[in-house]
Amino acid sequence: MTAEMLILVLLIVTALGFDFTNGFHDTGNAMATSIATGALKPKVAVGLSAILNLVGAFLSVEVAATITKDVLNIQQTSGDAKGELVAGLDANKALIIIFAGLIGAILWNLFTWLFGLPSSSSHALFGGLIGSGLAAIGTSGINWHGILAKVIVPRSSLR
Repeated sequence: MTAEMLILVLLIVTALGFDFTNGFHDTGNAMATSIATGALKPKVAVGLSAILNLVGAFLSVEVAATITKDVLNIQQTSGDAKGELVAGLDANKALIIIFAGLIGAILWNLFTWLFGLPSSSSHALFGGLIGSGLAAIGTSGINWHGILAKVIVPRSSLR
């Protein structure tokens, strides 16, 4: 097994781990009203949340596209090389940046869950990826305008 393949497998397992922490971290918020009103029993609500969280991960790649183009500068966004890694960045380094960002988000989810602090798993993921991007590439690896437009002050496409 090549190094890239090993890192990719580890990355997929870690992404599933993040999805799990995202699920138990956010299920209470998503299902509180359904349980409190008696519309769903707690086991049904948690099961429904788990299934929908897993299905949601496979329905769209929009978050991944936002991360690689609008948050991190790791993918070309125009020209003949559109979709390829930026110059000076190889596949191993890009996978490790994403892996480290996922680990940071998982640790933040666990920390905030343990101490009962309100927190967004999505923002934990963005924070972890921004931190790992800064550590690996420096400030040039971060799309500051994209972070402002997509994470800090997102604009609705329903205008």
